[in-house]
Amino acid sequence: MRVLAVDTSTSAVQAALVDLDGPVDDVELFLTSFRREIDARGHVEKLGPFIEACLADAGRTAKDVDAVVAGVGPGPFTGLRVGMVTAAAFADGAGVPVYGVCSLDGIGARDRGRALVATDARRKEVYWAVYEDGVRVGEPQVGRPADVPAGVADYAIGEGVAKYAAELAVPAAETNTMYPDLVTLVELAAPRLLSGAPSERLTPLYLRRPDAQPAGGPKAPAASSPEAPAAGGK
Repeated sequence: MRVLAVDTSTSAVQAALVDLDGPVDDVELFLTSFRREIDARGHVEKLGPFIEACLADAGRTAKDVDAVVAGVGPGPFTGLRVGMVTAAAFADGAGVPVYGVCSLDGIGARDRGRALVATDARRKEVYWAVYEDGVRVGEPQVGRPADVPAGVADYAIGEGVAKYAAELAVPAAETNTMYPDLVTLVELAAPRLLSGAPSERLTPLYLRRPDAQPAGGPKAPAASSPEAPAAGGK
């Protein structure tokens, strides 16, 4: 099975082709092609060309993709939406299913011990979650780095740690995993991919209102809305 994976929940614009082989309880994953650039304002311009480049590198076309996996955040409104809408539109055009995975899981799922994953939420805040031996404990949250409890984890990783290390009470790891790993996102979606689960409506984890609102217009909807279109959806 060949999977297109994308994530735009952080300042990293990322796309990859990942091949899966084997049964769900012993699946092997192979990174076929990959593109990443750190550009917090470049998601719109770069993601589409990155996807095309990944296909070209692998000598494939959209018809060769069997499914799409997208990081669904949490992340800043504009960048996150670019990745999710692009993923849903690609899947819809190719006639394949699309699945969402929490982007923070793509950072914390491979760490051992008790880890804090924190990414940059802008507004001097971080999106964060705690992982115990790679399994997320509770739901992702957003808040000031100084408000993350000191004893919540033994060490911290993620882009937010690099930016706010002086304000976080949790010490930074010696080796920092900065951005969601696309192979890990596909691995986390593997049970759905290999079982042929129905395509999903991608629901973004905004956790707060968007930065920009029309002057004099109504307030933005709650954090989990609006939804990105699902493959085959209206």
